[in-house]
Amino acid sequence: MKRSKAGRSVALLVSALAALTVAGWAVAGETARAAEVERHGASLFGDLKYRPDFKHFDYVNPAAPKGGELRYAAIGNFDSLNAFIVKGEQAAGLALIYDTLLETSLDEPGAEYGLIAESLSYPDDFSSVTFSLRKAARFNDGKPVTAEDVVWSFETLKKLNPFYAAYYHNVTKAEVLAPNKVRFTFSGKGNRELPQIVGQLPILPKHYWTAQGSKGKTRDISQTTLEAPLGSGPYRIGKVIAGRSIVYERVKDYWAKDLPVKLGTANFDSMRFDYYGDPTIAFEAFKGDQVDYRAENSAKNWATGYNIPAVKDGRIKREELRMQTGAGMQSFAFNLRRDIFKDPRVREAFNWAFDFEWQNKTLFYGQYTRTGSYFENSELASSGVPQGAELKLLEPFRKDLPPEVFTTAYTNPKTDGSGNNRANLRRAAELLDAAGWKAVKGARVNAQGQPLQVEFLLADPMFERVVGPYRQSLERLGIKVTLRTVDSAQYQNRVDNRDFDIIVHSFGQSLSPGNEQREFWGCAASKISGSRNVIGICDPVVEKLIDSVIFAKSRDELLAATHALDRVLLWRHYVVPQWFSPKSRVAYWARLAHPTPTPAYSVGFPDIWWYDASGKAANKQAPQKP
Repeated sequence: MKRSKAGRSVALLVSALAALTVAGWAVAGETARAAEVERHGASLFGDLKYRPDFKHFDYVNPAAPKGGELRYAAIGNFDSLNAFIVKGEQAAGLALIYDTLLETSLDEPGAEYGLIAESLSYPDDFSSVTFSLRKAARFNDGKPVTAEDVVWSFETLKKLNPFYAAYYHNVTKAEVLAPNKVRFTFSGKGNRELPQIVGQLPILPKHYWTAQGSKGKTRDISQTTLEAPLGSGPYRIGKVIAGRSIVYERVKDYWAKDLPVKLGTANFDSMRFDYYGDPTIAFEAFKGDQVDYRAENSAKNWATGYNIPAVKDGRIKREELRMQTGAGMQSFAFNLRRDIFKDPRVREAFNWAFDFEWQNKTLFYGQYTRTGSYFENSELASSGVPQGAELKLLEPFRKDLPPEVFTTAYTNPKTDGSGNNRANLRRAAELLDAAGWKAVKGARVNAQGQPLQVEFLLADPMFERVVGPYRQSLERLGIKVTLRTVDSAQYQNRVDNRDFDIIVHSFGQSLSPGNEQREFWGCAASKISGSRNVIGICDPVVEKLIDSVIFAKSRDELLAATHALDRVLLWRHYVVPQWFSPKSRVAYWARLAHPTPTPAYSVGFPDIWWYDASGKAANKQAPQKP
């Protein structure tokens, strides 16, 4: 039968569309767009290092033996095994029992590969992401991980925890497409990071949390609990002594143990976290062979604390591992909710009073470098004065920003290290005078006669030796200073409820900053108890620059936006920057071993380390691809 002219046209159109589909194009409405391609992983920096058929990560030892117990020190105490709420003091190590959709690679920046998700796909405009789950994925009770579990986890965590609410602010919907397929829809287009940060979502078992618990009542994930929760990860919770210790046991039939992203990991049969009253006691426990591994963050300890027989005879090993990661910002952080810190001149005065050079020489044995950026030790850090794309981003806000943002490279005040910082204190006094805090009979008071007084809230007694000399400088300016050290639970409670003046706080940064910046500096997070915006920043300029970071379309755009954000944060004087080291210092008993070299972006502890019963193993070279 002969087709009509109209019929032939339709047939030709159908054929053309079929050809386009085969070629990788699909039709959406009236516009042709690139079809979503199934991927085994995703990278923010271009091509992935590992192909779909890779056997294991290069940095692991795939033949690492399984066995032994790892003993680790935690500080303070705990009263909850629920890792997903702000309430209570959660136990250390709970992430060991949970799997995520994707697994992060430790030897390439901004790259993740399928774990629970076998693959992911997203359109070119980054308006959504779809995950196809592995049919083999199981919770540790043997039940499959389903798309329904993924949706429930997303909706529950976003509702319960301010971190997830901010991190997934632009994720508006999660929907089940099939028993093993789930789609996340985003509020806008162009947020390149969202597919990967959704991949970091820990997946919880809906059937467990909606069932009855050990006490015969339906479990409530919004409350603290000491009932060991169900996970899907390589470890399950074993013995728990509330506030004192928690033991994790390796799941020997762990569903993902042979996957390329997990081979050579989770090598200890058990991991034991023992709690100590403070870091000094924990250090003594390490030296006394009660703890196996220590990440050393004290320059004094590293320089003088390891002069013991176990180090000299090789039973304890010490290493300085250089990481290709940003240092972020460690600081004395102000609480802007306090009226005394609302004037940036007051905050800047505190920086002029801090004599880092003397402290580094006298207290830190010259081991540190002063932090001069919120993205320290990376290409993301601002420098010089803004130019090009960065200047273009900042120009619309010129009238709202300090003029120095455009004219002067940010640098911290410096001294000669002699301990005589009178010139810097004079500058600090000038700033306080200009802000209305006058010196009257040796005390700083405002126009109402109220004294300028602050409290440094600490959880680590080791910082008392840092704050002590700083306190003396501030008191020379007429500022009344109180130093209060509390236990970890009280400290966290006060920080979560914003009951502090100044704390020691670190803002860690990755090499691919994005949505987490909202929780660090965003207005919405500043109003939420327990969020990471501890400072209380709510600045329209910062809000716009956060969006510029999140919606950057290329690495060059991301660099420009990050430089601009960094520069504004610095010139607002929200913190007094402290210090950093480009090396990670680790000490461990020789019964532990790790691949050599360690991955570029992490020490890899404890994931890729293992136990050597002889205590004499040399760290083994990870097999390298040709």
